[in-house]
Amino acid sequence: MARALEIVGERWSLLVVRDLILGPQRFTDLVRSLADITATRLTDRLRQLEAAGVVTRQPPSSGREVWYRLTDAGLDLAPVVEALTLWGMNHALEPPRRGEAVHPTPLMIGTKVFLREHCGPLRRPAVWIWRFPDDGPYTIRYEVGAWTLARGGGDNADLVVETTLEAWARFLSARGARTLPGKEIRLAGEAAAVGLFAKAFAAEMRPK
Repeated sequence: MARALEIVGERWSLLVVRDLILGPQRFTDLVRSLADITATRLTDRLRQLEAAGVVTRQPPSSGREVWYRLTDAGLDLAPVVEALTLWGMNHALEPPRRGEAVHPTPLMIGTKVFLREHCGPLRRPAVWIWRFPDDGPYTIRYEVGAWTLARGGGDNADLVVETTLEAWARFLSARGARTLPGKEIRLAGEAAAVGLFAKAFAAEMRPK
């Protein structure tokens, strides 16, 4: 454990790994998602993670932008990121603070972790897509007893969630009763799919 922490235990290192779990990112993407990090500090962390074999550079197919992605060793840290996310949800949960930026990757990782730990098995497979303004879609699937998360969407969704990052973060971090749908959370799908979704999040259905 001590040797592992020498590599990923410094501030920002695991957050860089977290933001690369769903796929390659550009330097500018990472600066934006890691709101308080400086460009100098991010460059230093990326170099350290590259040297440790956790992150690698992906040469641009066109233009000058370099993309960063996780190696197999980096991807092996996904359970660590999810375990820390679960610990935070269980012991340090709070809604977004005033003015605090909410970013989609950690929010959706938290959504997947919540479902895995609190939902229990569904009676059938499910494909749910979240759409946020000014950001690409995210898809969570339940198949063969397992939850998976990926960027992107498709045409085979059982249900589509139209909301904002802030509204979904408030919903997910709520300690009291949750209600669906809401003014800022719209659900598009058959009644059975909507009911299954609400039950997965232990939410009450709002009367039409």
